[in-house]
Amino acid sequence: MKPRSALILLAGAALLVGTARGGHELPIYPSFYPHEIEIRAMPAAEGKSALREAKIQAYIGELGSVEAPADQIRAVQSLGSFVLVRLNPDSPLLQTDGSGCAIIKAGAQQLAAEARFVLHPYPVTPMQGDYLHHFDLAMAAAERFSQIQAMAQLPRIKATGELGRDHPAWSQTASGWDVEVLEIEASGQLESTMYSVNGLIGPPWLRAGWFIADRILAPGIADPGLRERVETAARRLKDGDFADVAERINLERENVAALAGDCRQMVIGYTVKREYVNVEYASGIENIGYDAIAGLHSPMFIRTVKLKDFPWNGWLSLGISDAPAAAWNPVGGMTDRFGRMLGFAAEDSALLPSPYEAGWMLNRISDLPSNAKR
Repeated sequence: MKPRSALILLAGAALLVGTARGGHELPIYPSFYPHEIEIRAMPAAEGKSALREAKIQAYIGELGSVEAPADQIRAVQSLGSFVLVRLNPDSPLLQTDGSGCAIIKAGAQQLAAEARFVLHPYPVTPMQGDYLHHFDLAMAAAERFSQIQAMAQLPRIKATGELGRDHPAWSQTASGWDVEVLEIEASGQLESTMYSVNGLIGPPWLRAGWFIADRILAPGIADPGLRERVETAARRLKDGDFADVAERINLERENVAALAGDCRQMVIGYTVKREYVNVEYASGIENIGYDAIAGLHSPMFIRTVKLKDFPWNGWLSLGISDAPAAAWNPVGGMTDRFGRMLGFAAEDSALLPSPYEAGWMLNRISDLPSNAKR
């Protein structure tokens, strides 16, 4: 073989080997980045038609249902809201029955028969990334809930949000109610406490099940002893007052179990949120990472989404349900949903919310052993 031919052959072999190593070894690629991102505020009706016509690749927000073939439009599911039931301490039913658990159980049965939600009497749901840490406690709570003897008399329900709009009789009960039903948006619990400083999103426990349960239930605790127990566990978790991961998880379980044991208020279930993306070839998207709680409204979505029409970059067009409503100030503003989405596209955080877990994954930093050379 001539030297020149051998050189060409070796170069071709090297090219083939390099190409073989490229591939798609990971389900997602953090830090993939379209070179142009357009974010447009639009109502749901416009969002549906824009998705079908491929004018946008994804719509961030609720659309209801979108009728389209599965190979064109696909739904992304995340946690929608928690269904919280609160007992009226002045309810006359307490005088005749004396059991707040029985009244809440009767209210939950009535809700389950007439409203759309998943019955789950524990404040950490299967759609949250750390649910397995609470699985046995959730099963025990479900068993205890099933054994509660509900009242024969139906409690008077006061409801707000979607439940109130869907059931006008509940929303008109301004006084004389026995139980109040609240839908608490899961992503709203993240957005109201999340901050981003110098490439870091925080606080570290932002997406943990115990933290969200604490935000929902702790303000309504009336018993001083129970409040002290919950506050102590939460303070230790925030201060890092634990020896190892096992002790931290046990503290989280203790905190949530205490919150779930109060029959004056109870998370009895959750709803599922569906957002839609265009996946058709060649104008759609793929390689989509999203947050288990926030859905597409997450930096993970922006950092992983890949346009089918382009091998690496391209023009990404997004629709969002909320118009700009805050000052776009990276320090003190950008607190509305539109502004936060703009921030996700503009910044490049060191850590990203892990797609389907409660923790974080590395983006612009590396995890090195303590004895590694710098």
